[in-house]
Amino acid sequence: MRIYVSAKTARIIYFLMLTCTSFYRLDGQDSLVNKTKLFESDEVLDITLSGHIRELLNDRSDRAQYHQIELIYRKPNSSLVTVETKIRTRGSFRRLKENCYYPPLLIQFAKTGQTDSSLFKDQDRLKLVMPCQDDEYVIREWLAYKIYNLLTPKSFRVRLVKLRLEDNLKGKMYSPFYGILIENENEMSKRNGCSLTEKRMRPEQTDTNSFLIMAVFQYLAGNTDWSVQFLQNIRLITTDPNAAPIPVPYDFDMCGIVNAPYAVPHEELKLISVQDRLYRGYCIPDMKRFDGVIGLFNRLRNKIYGLYTDCPLLYPGYIKNTKAFLDEFYTTINSTRAAEQEFHVPCDKNGPGNIIIKGLREH
Repeated sequence: MRIYVSAKTARIIYFLMLTCTSFYRLDGQDSLVNKTKLFESDEVLDITLSGHIRELLNDRSDRAQYHQIELIYRKPNSSLVTVETKIRTRGSFRRLKENCYYPPLLIQFAKTGQTDSSLFKDQDRLKLVMPCQDDEYVIREWLAYKIYNLLTPKSFRVRLVKLRLEDNLKGKMYSPFYGILIENENEMSKRNGCSLTEKRMRPEQTDTNSFLIMAVFQYLAGNTDWSVQFLQNIRLITTDPNAAPIPVPYDFDMCGIVNAPYAVPHEELKLISVQDRLYRGYCIPDMKRFDGVIGLFNRLRNKIYGLYTDCPLLYPGYIKNTKAFLDEFYTTINSTRAAEQEFHVPCDKNGPGNIIIKGLREH
């Protein structure tokens, strides 16, 4: 069924007038001075994709082709900039019509022809997350990325966009909705002085502190749809071929904190709901090794809550429920007994903490 949040007139007007502005960097980092580049601003970016849109959206096979599409965005001075692109559908679950009305997209930018002032001048390829069933969940997923941005710069930066689709073959303009542009993985890696690695390995072979930050974040978000072993919704970056890689998570629509209607936990985990948390790290008997990570989450507590309480794009009921969801997390990590019980789940060799999720890799 085709669902548009943007079809609700009052909400469209409200969304167009307001933007989320609560973005924080990791403690101790200076604020970015240059606010003109794509991922260095939290203002919602207005984008129009113009071309044979229906053909693009219907091309969801495993061998989806690129389609010539114009990307048009509005600069702060209200002038319009047109960028030539090629776009194809991508993904696994969200690509299928039976699951989602809009598929995720991959945007390939032209190598030449862009002006020096173009916001996309230095971009090669970008992922664009589209609404699966309702763009309320896109906003929620965007905020999950923003939480991880708070915890570490070794994370994917994201930009919330207000998207309009214009089919110039059919003469049709779609109702506007929200989407997410995700930083290119190579750019994320370079920004952190690292390179990507496809080497398969056990979680224990990754950088311990980085893994714990990532795994505790996944526990906070109620996300079990990931694995290091199969690079399921995880990218590995490294500063040196001989150094322990750093795991960088992405794709959070299956998180409990997003709570999308189609999100269900993997059957083998024996969880009732995606809002049932399960820590999926590896066994670390000494709880003192969690102290630094728990301290980081506690220092950022107000900023994490602020992402939700200060965002005008969210329904009040969702903000209330999310605060309660976060309260449960903080109650657990600040209770010695509860934290040990949760983070020692992987120490049970026959327990759900040792189930590996293979998942579906994107092509």
